[in-house]
Amino acid sequence: MNVQDHYVALMIGNSRLHWAWFAGDTLQDAWHTQHFPAAEVEWLIQHWTSGLLPTTVFGEPFVSWYSSNQYLPLYIASVIPEQTPLWQTYPAAHVITLEDVPLLGVYPTLGIDRALAVLGAGETYDYPVLVIDAGTALTFTGVDDHRHLVGGAILPGLKLQLESLAHKTAALPSISPKRQLPNRWAVDTSAAIESGVIYTLLAGIREFIADWLHRFPNSPIALTGGDSDLLLNYLQIQHPQIATHVFADYHLIFWGIKVVASKAD
Repeated sequence: MNVQDHYVALMIGNSRLHWAWFAGDTLQDAWHTQHFPAAEVEWLIQHWTSGLLPTTVFGEPFVSWYSSNQYLPLYIASVIPEQTPLWQTYPAAHVITLEDVPLLGVYPTLGIDRALAVLGAGETYDYPVLVIDAGTALTFTGVDDHRHLVGGAILPGLKLQLESLAHKTAALPSISPKRQLPNRWAVDTSAAIESGVIYTLLAGIREFIADWLHRFPNSPIALTGGDSDLLLNYLQIQHPQIATHVFADYHLIFWGIKVVASKAD
């Protein structure tokens, strides 16, 4: 496989940057970094185009492989519009928009992350498909067997719900979710916050999944995003029958970018 078959994918998310390195259809490596200020992005791109890649930003396998004498394609998807132009200065940058996503019935304000994730899930696991993305926001996105958007929903994600109580009240503490389910009937404030947020969130997820399975009984249901492990663990404990229909795949957006990249060749 020659270097022309390799490319980098960058998903600019609400909380982090998500990176992947592909060799053809094969995902070689995936990693995450924090957001960078504009001056640092400029510095990074200058170094990248000179073949000087910091391992603190780019994965060690990619840095070890990379050769400085060519520009690899960089496919960018972003949910933060002001961040996108910073990365477009890379000479081989390609910005993915909704027009590039081969789904039907997509409305103009649908997040590109949701569109790519459900595209990646459908192309990998078949349609119809439901994607639950447990990131900063918790989103549900469903597509039918004709690749037509059924619809979805958005609510604050698990950690965002917990953080909002700490930030918007005078006396409630900041809580980090634990892997073990809390007691439903709590006897202290921290546990009460955990219980309220987690059990209500799980009840909502259960209802959305039940309704989807009523419509599309044999549909795959994919869970992705930073909190997917935690939520799948909670579902398996609290709603084991529902959980049997759900699997985790942390690379759905990258599978969607792979589809778009293959059509751009």
